[in-house]
Amino acid sequence: MKLAIICRPFVFHGGLETATAGLVGEFVRQGHEVHLFSTVGQRDVPGVRLHRLKVIAAPALARVVSFALAAKAAVARDRFDVIQSHERTLVQDVYRAGEGCHRAYLDVKARQLGALARAALRANPYHRALLSLERRIFSPAGTRHIVAISRLGQAEILRLYGLPDSRASVIYNGVDQERFQPANRERYGAGMRAALGIQQSAWVVLFVGSGFERKGLGPLVEGFALTKTRESRLVVVGKGEQAPYRALAARLGVAERIVWAGAQPTVEQYYAAADAVALPALYEPFGNVHLEALASGLPVLASARAGGSEVVSHGRNGWIVQNPEDAGQIRDGLEALREAGGGWRDVARAAALPFTFEAQARFFTDLYRALGPR
Repeated sequence: MKLAIICRPFVFHGGLETATAGLVGEFVRQGHEVHLFSTVGQRDVPGVRLHRLKVIAAPALARVVSFALAAKAAVARDRFDVIQSHERTLVQDVYRAGEGCHRAYLDVKARQLGALARAALRANPYHRALLSLERRIFSPAGTRHIVAISRLGQAEILRLYGLPDSRASVIYNGVDQERFQPANRERYGAGMRAALGIQQSAWVVLFVGSGFERKGLGPLVEGFALTKTRESRLVVVGKGEQAPYRALAARLGVAERIVWAGAQPTVEQYYAAADAVALPALYEPFGNVHLEALASGLPVLASARAGGSEVVSHGRNGWIVQNPEDAGQIRDGLEALREAGGGWRDVARAAALPFTFEAQARFFTDLYRALGPR
């Protein structure tokens, strides 16, 4: 098939971007003719015909609107069997809701704000533009089919926009099972701990993610501070404003027990140095961290508000907290994972094995055939 894929530039180390890169590469391997529509920041991708769009970089509102307009104009210059967008744009047959539902995200964020701040949030032109694009996408004329990346995300979209079940299906992300594997612990674990200044005997919790507030870093620091073992360490990998979380850690007396690593292209080596991964997200459509951790043989402390919790079996390959804003629940989950010891490796890895890029691409291809010609 001749596919048009519309997405932001992707790299090969971020969670969402890695998932997109793996899917696009698998489309090529399965024989599709893939045309990628992205911005000038997108690097060449083997086997893919890249169409770089001229987009206004800032402010955010101009970037969103100019990208949507440029993508619509670019795909109109050719004929495709399927146009699939991973962004909120003006033209697509299939919309992959990789970032979930913006309306749902704003509802979560609004609950944390006072009345004036909530009003400002709703009136923000950037959010209003995204909501307008989202309403268009979810309208009958906006797209032929919606693909959510979790059952949680699917239910959210159907409920908030009053859509019939037939409008949306679920196709889970894949994960690079060669890059993320238990054998990395023997390859990189000891060296990475030494580089981070962590004792080999310490129990290490890893947080991976950018967008610290939404992904629950604050409650995680609070829950970590309540744990019993003073020798445990929390390693934070990702891009975000560290200052408020460093200040929180200092107030709670755990500043010396937290390592701030920043964004890292070789994140698999950090998984290799960890004993557990924690992502108590306040809102997360999926979160490939869940799959990366399981593929690496690590248990995951997940949030019931994250789609990725659907691949975590409570008490078997991880722990699911029902309220990720409750530091006590996070503490209990961390303690449960620590006290269970190190017998997670095989059962965690087994949970990740079905989630391959090959399976993900095959499910999309089956969907395209079911939709029929444009």
